Amino acid sequence: MNVVNKNGFFFLITIVLFAWIITSPDDDSITTADIAGAEKVIGLSFTGAERDSMIDALNEQLGNYKAVRDFSLNNSVPPAVLFNPVPVGFKFETKQNPLRFSDYSYVKMPDDLNELAFYSIGELAELIRTKQITSVELTKFFLDRLKKYGPELECVVTLTEERAMRSAKLADEEIAKGNYKGLLHGIPFGVKDLLATKDYKTTWGAMPYKDQMIEEDAEVIKKLEDAGAVLVAKLTMGALAWGDVWFGGKTRNPWDVTKGSSGSSAGPASAVSAGLVPFAIGTETWGSIVSPSTVCGVTGLRPTYGRVSRTGAMALSWSMDKIGPICRNTEDLAIVFNAIYGPDGKDQTLYDVPFNYSPEVDLSKLRIGYLKDDFDKEYDFHTNDSLTLAKLRELGAELIPVKLPEIPVNDLAFILSAEAGAAFDELTRSNRDDLLVRQIKNAWPNVFRASRFIPAVEYINANRIRDLLIQEMQKMMDTIDVYLAPSWEGDNLLLTNLTGHPCVVLPNGFSDEGTPTSITFIGRLFDEGSLIAVAKSFQDATGFHRKHPKGF
Repeated sequence: MNVVNKNGFFFLITIVLFAWIITSPDDDSITTADIAGAEKVIGLSFTGAERDSMIDALNEQLGNYKAVRDFSLNNSVPPAVLFNPVPVGFKFETKQNPLRFSDYSYVKMPDDLNELAFYSIGELAELIRTKQITSVELTKFFLDRLKKYGPELECVVTLTEERAMRSAKLADEEIAKGNYKGLLHGIPFGVKDLLATKDYKTTWGAMPYKDQMIEEDAEVIKKLEDAGAVLVAKLTMGALAWGDVWFGGKTRNPWDVTKGSSGSSAGPASAVSAGLVPFAIGTETWGSIVSPSTVCGVTGLRPTYGRVSRTGAMALSWSMDKIGPICRNTEDLAIVFNAIYGPDGKDQTLYDVPFNYSPEVDLSKLRIGYLKDDFDKEYDFHTNDSLTLAKLRELGAELIPVKLPEIPVNDLAFILSAEAGAAFDELTRSNRDDLLVRQIKNAWPNVFRASRFIPAVEYINANRIRDLLIQEMQKMMDTIDVYLAPSWEGDNLLLTNLTGHPCVVLPNGFSDEGTPTSITFIGRLFDEGSLIAVAKSFQDATGFHRKHPKGF
């Protein structure tokens, strides 16, 4: 190649590069090729002309996204769009009846103080009320158990010992002056570590937040302490409310410590099961009370959506998160729920509806349904569940076969993913999600990333189908008072978390390996009282809740 030809070649290259520079988009600008690739992600197809027409709008939207991301949003800030679980024409209960609980006057101090570990709230309350034991003594007793067994079960994040002893001393002083507040006065409890506490870390079970301080008390803790209860521990949870693996380990099942406790209310279920606290507060978005309660053989209540304040609680899914108690028995659920339900003046998703409970119920006068198609399947708990149905019939219940609405609820599960992705948007964009212990495909980091590709249109349309589900579910509930479902089989768990219905999960036997099994009772919206009473009738007639894991 001669010099002239070389110069001509370089001139040609210069012209081509200049043309590419002046016609190519900025690095961040969207091209038609980008749109074509994105179409596969959302399952749509556009023509070349349509893609070309979209470019300006998409680039403008991209600028909007950047502006939104520059705006600092704490996890505690809710979206302006509020989920409404109330069906068309739904009638709220307006009358508050006097609450009645069982008679605990029979309770005496045991010869072996270790037996106190498995006393119910009602039984412990009677000992405190009659001054057979002080709150300080009881609080020290449970703190000692938390210190002794907590490390083995990996169920404790933080002991709130100083706060607990102050509260216990105050409770004893109030009771001594005749100011007895009720069954929770002086009773120790623990909370899942997504509830904020002044002066103590709130870790959300996750490495990126293990030193996080939120200088407020969650509303549910305030209500319990106003009732005289004593906070003794922040208990473990699966990182950011998934499973039983947290930044400090894997929470254990007291019935088999080689296995996990399930989650994400892992610590609350494990601690109650092992007698480390009389009760604990958990949360559920999709099975996080039902599943660990099942595995650990305890009794849990997932209240109606909109019943218990979430102020001061980590948000995972604003339209699905619910807070409820994990206890030894069903009446304990009623005792705790009575203290924590109702508006707080902050959480705008709450409804002001009475809670009516009485321990006596005539099953023969109630319409009790069961999901026959699910119970007829072969699944792990089938034998024990069949015995449960037989026992209820023996107790006088006439069981009515019912079917859930035929709507593909599993296809709506990305509602949770979309909201969770928004709740932890900054974690994903900062790449601090790499600090989470679980990094497999089926874990939060991957779900958060994938959620970025859920179109807003699909999220909204899924919630429109969800509205239809709510209306159809009410048609079924109009025919019954309560129904039973297998705890893990079928679509019921996801469906009722989407519709916001309350449930009680309780032990109904044991597997061949000696670990607990459970059954789930589902109630009408805002009717936790009837639901708990029906579940109590079965529980009192069986006694599985009175069995406890060996070694604790």
